[in-house]
Amino acid sequence: MSFIVAVDGPSGTGKGTITKLVAEKFNFQYIDTGAMYRCVTLKLLNEKIDANDTEKIEKILKEIKIDLKGTSVFLDGKDVSKKIREEDVNNNVSQISHIPIVRTMMVELQRRMSEGKNVILDGRDIGTNVFPNAEVKIFLDASVEERAQRRYKQNQENGIDITLDEIKKNIEFRDNNDKNSKVGTFKMAEDAIYIDTTNLSINQVKNKVFKIIKKKMKLVEKIENAYKMTKDNAWKRFRHSFTKGFLGLLYRIVYRPKIVGVENFPKDEGFIICSKHINYLDAAGIILLNKPKIRFIAKADLYRFWPLSYLGHLFDIIPIKRDSGDINSVKMCLKALKNKEILGIFPEGTRKGLEKNMKVKNGAVFLAEKAKVKIVPVGIQGSFKPFTKITFNYGKPIDVHSLKTDDPDWIDKASEKIMDDIIMLTKEKV
Repeated sequence: MSFIVAVDGPSGTGKGTITKLVAEKFNFQYIDTGAMYRCVTLKLLNEKIDANDTEKIEKILKEIKIDLKGTSVFLDGKDVSKKIREEDVNNNVSQISHIPIVRTMMVELQRRMSEGKNVILDGRDIGTNVFPNAEVKIFLDASVEERAQRRYKQNQENGIDITLDEIKKNIEFRDNNDKNSKVGTFKMAEDAIYIDTTNLSINQVKNKVFKIIKKKMKLVEKIENAYKMTKDNAWKRFRHSFTKGFLGLLYRIVYRPKIVGVENFPKDEGFIICSKHINYLDAAGIILLNKPKIRFIAKADLYRFWPLSYLGHLFDIIPIKRDSGDINSVKMCLKALKNKEILGIFPEGTRKGLEKNMKVKNGAVFLAEKAKVKIVPVGIQGSFKPFTKITFNYGKPIDVHSLKTDDPDWIDKASEKIMDDIIMLTKEKV
């Protein structure tokens, strides 16, 4: 497990100071991405390599050694912490950092350095490009005047002689260059938390950031606990049976459900039930109204809330982190199918996915092919308005191997075919 904090924003907003404080407070590894690009810039300047000489730049990038040790930066074994902040590097780092091969190789290095660790990185495209799935994304900002003053003071403390006017011009140039670059474009991630630091002290910014990270760490801990299924014992089986019976009774009173086609369920083997996702309570109906135990796959965020977390553990709901290649979730699903369990999956991936023009997810077909099990489509008819009738129409099981072809996209096409069957069952008169 790793916990990634991405801090983006223009220079002079306090990114470096804040990331170091966070690293110290939470015992995170601090990866100064700006220093890495400055090291590359310094190396190219020392070697007198032209910014347009891609071949030589690529060779340098394969040989360069950058080490970040605490607040010190080492280039090829030499401490260059002060050197990379000097005027010649300042004037060239923006241009060098936007060379495609430089950006690509530095991003790869940053990702490798972060693997399996709790890290905090600061830069200009961490939350949008380097780690778009970071657990925390923060965007620090401040006025150009305030940022120039801060950088001027910092340079004076480090013995770097650059005028305030030069710093301001450099900041404005770099901001414009970063915003209009085709590579590593500088912009705030949609899910980032914005903090204007212009009139805030470092301590005030620090407290805000600490609070954000603590809150997110608690949520992540809850989600990670979702992957730890509670042990199957007599007490859990009693609670499961009582809860399923009680909620099932309520469901029948409120929706007067009609269930058709359960005879299509494969006997003595695991299989997958696939349905349209039209309401929050469609999965509940499939779970509560069928005698066999059915485990649904649901977004991991469900486990953030105590009542849903309790029910999730009680009914052994398998969590999945969307759009993240959740290997743990896949392993849990394959193990369940191997043990002849029944899984419920929504190919739409989210409620009313087809209406939102979202592509049908291929996870169900992928799992069915890997586990060598069938898929049972189900059409759900009804509005889910209280005291109106809901019908669950289960179709014939589908052997996905019969849909397999030499086409590399066969899984996607098979998934669309199954969704077409689900829609037909939804419209079928029963």
